[in-house]
Amino acid sequence: MKEVNLTDPIGQNVIKLISNVCFSVFVLSVLILSVVAITYQPPDPWESSRALTKVFTDVENATFQTDSSVLKTGEDVATAPVASPVAITEATIERSEEALGKNGTLKSGCEDVSVVNCSDPRVLIAIQRFNLRSFKAIAFLEYQTPVNGSKPDECDVSWRFRNRKDKSWRRYRDFRRFRIGFKDDCSYKVVRTGRWHSGVNARRFRGRNATRSGGRGKAAPPPVRVRDDEINDTIPVLGSDSAFRKGKYLYYSRGGDHCKGMNHYLWSFLCALGEAQYLNRTLVMDLSICLSSAHTKSGRDEEGKDFRFYFDFEHLKETASIVEEREFRRDWRRWEKSHKAKVEVRKVESYKVTPMELSKDESSIIWREFDAAPGSYWYRVCEGEAASHISRPWGALWKSKRLMNIVSAISGSMDWDFDAVHVVRGQKAQNKQLWPHLDGDTSPEAIAAKLQGEVAPWRNLYVATNEPFYNYFDKLRSHYKVHLLDDYGYLWGNASEWYNETAQLNGGRPVEFDGYMRVEVDTEVLYRAKKKVETFYDLTKDCKDGINTC
Repeated sequence: MKEVNLTDPIGQNVIKLISNVCFSVFVLSVLILSVVAITYQPPDPWESSRALTKVFTDVENATFQTDSSVLKTGEDVATAPVASPVAITEATIERSEEALGKNGTLKSGCEDVSVVNCSDPRVLIAIQRFNLRSFKAIAFLEYQTPVNGSKPDECDVSWRFRNRKDKSWRRYRDFRRFRIGFKDDCSYKVVRTGRWHSGVNARRFRGRNATRSGGRGKAAPPPVRVRDDEINDTIPVLGSDSAFRKGKYLYYSRGGDHCKGMNHYLWSFLCALGEAQYLNRTLVMDLSICLSSAHTKSGRDEEGKDFRFYFDFEHLKETASIVEEREFRRDWRRWEKSHKAKVEVRKVESYKVTPMELSKDESSIIWREFDAAPGSYWYRVCEGEAASHISRPWGALWKSKRLMNIVSAISGSMDWDFDAVHVVRGQKAQNKQLWPHLDGDTSPEAIAAKLQGEVAPWRNLYVATNEPFYNYFDKLRSHYKVHLLDDYGYLWGNASEWYNETAQLNGGRPVEFDGYMRVEVDTEVLYRAKKKVETFYDLTKDCKDGINTC
């Protein structure tokens, strides 16, 4: 074979051609990379559920899940405090009996079995034993002395309790009516118990009941207006000019996070709270939040929602150093006016300034300024190197106790003995490209067929769902005692305690029981079921985040 002579014109031309092609490819590659580098922005993790999964699962204690219908807060991962309330047990009851016997309180014989003495300690002991046998899902913490019911053989009694599945030690209240009888040895026994909040004589009165409203399908019991005296979500005040001046504050202005989804808001808010704790400063907190259109009936973002509608402000202010924004700005103006001096403020205009760079700053106020530009998010302060220094204080964030009281009321109406099915439909069921089988697999016929192999017939079945049509699940009523969130509308209707107290927080204006509140309540009731049937991997083989994401 003849070798190519590099000095020949043909050989030189071949080399030049190859060189030119390589150089052109190189230049084109550099150009493409330059354009990408200039125009590329990191994907907003809140727009992609797969990205959300990565964000939350890569961070310790990140308990908010990708599916907006399954939300967890700090109470779901909390550990019991040192001074935990002691639950009443059979051993506790036996000790009470022994003490009564030694004190001569217990009567002997059958002096009178025609009348029940509700104040007799033996009545309370009989009720305590009955409750321990009947309601194994809850821990009983404290009882009040029983009072007379509406008939001679009835007693009403109130108690405090907590759900055994809850990891927080927050307490709830129930009061029920018991029909009391006698055993052969003339000791007391419980013949029958009423439903949730049936012992109206044991409640705390707050004036005359109003007419109830809300709820579809089932007839609702009369409303009970009992204020939970343990809720204290008043706004803390600094108290004096000197207290204000001695404080160190971290102040975040509104940025791109505003009116984003609630998970986004919380992820950013906990970043701000974590930075404040890292800097040993008080976080200036705006209680007014914007609810994303994803959770509003109007389909539009809605301003002016109070943080306290959704989350436990009392627990937050007990576990973190915070001050409400309007109170803070009022004290700030008052101090400067009375002292004719300016408070030292350091304004930080970029989230790229790390918390570590601010750790030695002595200014009274560190003011992080954000704008509404895409990507100007609070949570970016906690990214990169800062992620190893800032811990989001998940334990400081609990759900609103007012909403959790509704959860307890729904669970208690089923005597804490129910199963649940979680049916996800909505936009996912309409998107055949990502979820080709979901619509069919969650049809009433398909759900009924599936559940008959999973849930025993005629059990209480709670359906947690985003399906808007109330009668969609009527086929299940031939097999189960079906309960839907809308059956309990009286719990947030205009005669309810929730309605009155949220209106008071809202300056006397009624508060809508919005989509995010529904999600919180629905999910927490689902969490308390004895058996749970999920949509994905139970009802359908479609992947939770779409095709090829299982």
